[in-house]
Amino acid sequence: MPSMHTDKAFEADLRDLREKLLAMGAKVENLIVQSMKALIDRDSALAEKVVAADKDVNRLEVDIDELCRKILALRQPAASDLRLITTALKIVTDLERIGDLAVNIAERSIDLNQAPPLAPYVDTPRLAELAQRQVRMSLDAFVSGDVAKAEEVLRGDDLLDALFLKIFNELLAYMMEDSRNIRRATALMFIAKHLERIGDHALNVAEMVVYMVRGKDIRHPQSRNLAE
Repeated sequence: MPSMHTDKAFEADLRDLREKLLAMGAKVENLIVQSMKALIDRDSALAEKVVAADKDVNRLEVDIDELCRKILALRQPAASDLRLITTALKIVTDLERIGDLAVNIAERSIDLNQAPPLAPYVDTPRLAELAQRQVRMSLDAFVSGDVAKAEEVLRGDDLLDALFLKIFNELLAYMMEDSRNIRRATALMFIAKHLERIGDHALNVAEMVVYMVRGKDIRHPQSRNLAE
C-alpha cells in the first residue's frame, strides 16, 4: 500500500480519491452484471434501470475530476503522488466508458427482447465474466499499487479476445444460415464487442498502474516489457 503522509489532510484527500474510484468501479461492475442479466433473462425493465443508473457513474466521474484538481491546486504533489493523481484522472475516463458500454448492452437487450431468442447465450455470459474480472483486478491493482496483479490483467486480455472471436464467428455462421437471423445476430455481435471493449478499458487501467508504480509508460506494445 502507498505510504502514509505526515500531512493528514493530504492523506485524507488521497484516501478519499481511492475510495471514490473504488465506488465508481463497483458501480460499473454492477452495471455489467445487471445488463447481462437483463439480456439472459429477457428483462427489459432491468435493462431500463441500467440505463437510468448511468447518471450515478457520471456524477462520480465529475466528483473525482474535481477532487484531483483540488489536490493538484492545494497540495502541490510531487513524484509518486503526482503519478497517482494523473493515473486517477485517466482511470476515471476508462471507468466512465465502461459504464457507457454496459448501458449500450442494456439498450441492445431491450431491442433483442422484442423478438424470439436467436440461440442460447453460452459464451457471451462467460465473456462478460472475464471482462468483469479484468475490471475488478485492474482496480485492485490500482488501490494496492500491485504491479504483479496489473500484469495479470495484461496477460488475461488474450483470453478475452479469443473468446470474442469465437462468439463473432458463431454469430456470423447464424447469419449465413438464414438471413432472418441477421438483425438479432448483429445485435449480439455488438454486445460481444462492447464486452471486448470493456476488457480493453480494464487493460488501460492496468497499464496506468504500471506507470503509477514504476514511472514507465507501457501503453504501446513496443514499450511493454513485463519482466522489467
